Amino acid sequence: MNDANSNDTPREPGPGEPTRNAPPAWERGVLEKLVMEVVNEKRRARRWSIFFRLAFLGLLLAIFVGGYLSERGGSPATGPHTALVELNGDISASSVASADNINASLQDAFDDPDTKAVILRINSPGGSPVQASQINDQIWRLRAKHKNIPIYAVCDEVCASAAYYIAVATNKIYVNPASLVGSIGVLMEGFGLSGLLDKLGVTRRLLTAGDNKGFMDPFSPMPENQKAYALSMLQQIHQQFIAAVEKGRGERLKINDQTFSGLVWTGESAVQQGLADGYGDTDSVARDVVHEKNLVDYTRRENVIDRLAKRFGASLGMGAAHEMLNGSTWSLR
Repeated sequence: MNDANSNDTPREPGPGEPTRNAPPAWERGVLEKLVMEVVNEKRRARRWSIFFRLAFLGLLLAIFVGGYLSERGGSPATGPHTALVELNGDISASSVASADNINASLQDAFDDPDTKAVILRINSPGGSPVQASQINDQIWRLRAKHKNIPIYAVCDEVCASAAYYIAVATNKIYVNPASLVGSIGVLMEGFGLSGLLDKLGVTRRLLTAGDNKGFMDPFSPMPENQKAYALSMLQQIHQQFIAAVEKGRGERLKINDQTFSGLVWTGESAVQQGLADGYGDTDSVARDVVHEKNLVDYTRRENVIDRLAKRFGASLGMGAAHEMLNGSTWSLR
């Protein structure tokens, strides 16, 4: 009995022998590798997280710095130079070619003591008469303040309507023979959808306090008295446009019965009629007229953030609907 009991007594493992219930060496190795792999994976994930955060901050910084520099204009002036301001696209309060942007750019150009002359390079079909009038006034003001700094308009492909309204305030206008110039007229555009509503069996419910409060409503018929009133306003703005052209061009303008009819002219015809002074582009005017080839761009451009915001807004598809439902707009085109 004693021998049997002694055999049941557990024996302590000897040196180098695995303990009871302990996993074999190969299992421990596998577990250790798994643990180390998890630790290393977490370290890698942490490193990538830090990298992406720093990259995102760097991108934001680049956007803000780039936006600031692009809004302020081109490279800084270095010695005597010809200042350049660009006016591109539709002229409106919400576009890059707004009076706020163009006037600020012109102010910067004239204020630089090293500016020998200013070139206003234009490529625009026109737009708001109000914005054009404000830019026209700014040019005349700067010319009076800086009598020793001339300003020249250089017309690229199109310099029509509101764009030409602006150009006539400069000392001289240079064009390409194939440029489209002039279009001295005013239009009021919109939609008349009352007939469509009748066909669809839809009745327009418009309640107003004031007989003309629904003036130019696109969903209502246009009464003759409102049409006559709209034409009278167009005539007033047209006369303002004509006065600006006559003031700017003076005796150089060869007026005929088509000059202020709203026709657009080629650059060749514009020179013949005194609507422009000669042929030239930015480089040739800087070289041959100003005699200062060093060009410095003062144009205040749309910054990156504004551009992204506008593209996002356009992607929502609201632009066309807003224009259609907004009734009518004044335009020099």
